[in-house]
Amino acid sequence: MKKIYITDLDHTFLKSDLSISDYTKNIWNEYAKNNIMSVATARTYKKTMEFLEGLEINAPMILLDGALIVDANKQIIDTKFISKDISSMIIDEGSKLGIYPFIISLADKNLNEAFLHSNTLNKYQQEVLKRYVKDDNLIAMDDIEAMEENFKVVYMGEEELLGELEENLRLIFGDELKYISAPEAYVGCHFLTILHKDADKSHGIKSVSEHLGFDLEKLTVFGDNFNDVGMFALAGTSVAVANAQEGVKERADIVLEHTNDADGVAKYLESLRYAE
Repeated sequence: MKKIYITDLDHTFLKSDLSISDYTKNIWNEYAKNNIMSVATARTYKKTMEFLEGLEINAPMILLDGALIVDANKQIIDTKFISKDISSMIIDEGSKLGIYPFIISLADKNLNEAFLHSNTLNKYQQEVLKRYVKDDNLIAMDDIEAMEENFKVVYMGEEELLGELEENLRLIFGDELKYISAPEAYVGCHFLTILHKDADKSHGIKSVSEHLGFDLEKLTVFGDNFNDVGMFALAGTSVAVANAQEGVKERADIVLEHTNDADGVAKYLESLRYAE
């Protein structure tokens, strides 16, 4: 019976320079011949497909922290949106603290995504946008407004300030929304991601499982950060890379001795092949 392998991307499968080694590609593609292989990531469809060029993905992907489930051919399996009205309320709460979000929205039914941002940016947001300067989906606004269908609202900044914003949002929305707060390793700050209450990787795993009809006991997942622990709770085997957050390692069945930069996921898969 086929086994299922689903990996997070950033700091787990991707190297810190956002590349994937030929070694990892070869191991992954060899496994994909006889197993179900996919990814679960906070990234958009467009960016994910860029990163995964040359890799075999034979199951729906869990994207945007679980707000979008889609296959490599753009067949949408599930979506979880935040409405324009609620997004506007979130923006208003952030503006009271002098901070403005990134918003990832669905621009059209062909799965084109819009990356919305204010022209008022903090130093962390400015650093992030340097990586997206060539993208054609950036929309800058003096007064940021959400679209009708929004996958997620993301704030970046100091932990204490984002904690205050999260507390304010919880007072207004309670459990109507999902809040993910964690360190952002690329630019050295924290992020606060706000999503639909059912938009997370664990719900994504359930959607993919129901779509394909596989047994979760046959599932192995890989991760490094706190938005991965929902997957860990569902999977038959959960694996943390060596560079994972300590709290994530504590929840994993297996902690690898190799980091993302040392091809940790691929080396684990290769070790399984030798063990068979």
